[in-house]
Amino acid sequence: MDLFLLINDSLKIIVGVSIFFVWVVRYNNIIDEFKQYQLPDWLRDMVGIFKLSFAVMIQSPSVQLVLIGSGGIAVLMGAALLTHFRVNTPYFKRLPSLLLMIICLMLFTLSVLQQN
Repeated sequence: MDLFLLINDSLKIIVGVSIFFVWVVRYNNIIDEFKQYQLPDWLRDMVGIFKLSFAVMIQSPSVQLVLIGSGGIAVLMGAALLTHFRVNTPYFKRLPSLLLMIICLMLFTLSVLQQN
C-alpha cells in the first residue's frame, strides 16, 4: 500500500473513532462540559450533528466530501480552542481540540494534494 494512502486512511480512522467515542459513548461528559462553559443546549446539539456528519463525510472516497468534512471539523475545533481560552481551562483539556484540528488540517491538505 502506498504510504500516502496509509497515512490518509489512518488519519480518517482516528478522526471517525474519536468523534464517535466522544459524541456517542461519552455524551454525558459533553452535556456536563457545555453546562460548565454555560453554552446552550441547542448549540451542543448542533455541534454534535455537525461533528458526526463531518466525521461520516471524512470516511468517504469522495475528495470533495473529505474536504468539506475535514474543513468543517477543523473550524469546529478552532472554535472549541477559542472557548477553552475564553474560560481559561487547563492546557491538558485544550490538547484534544488542538490535535483533532491539526489532524483535520492534515487530512484537508492531503485531499487537496490528492485532487491535483
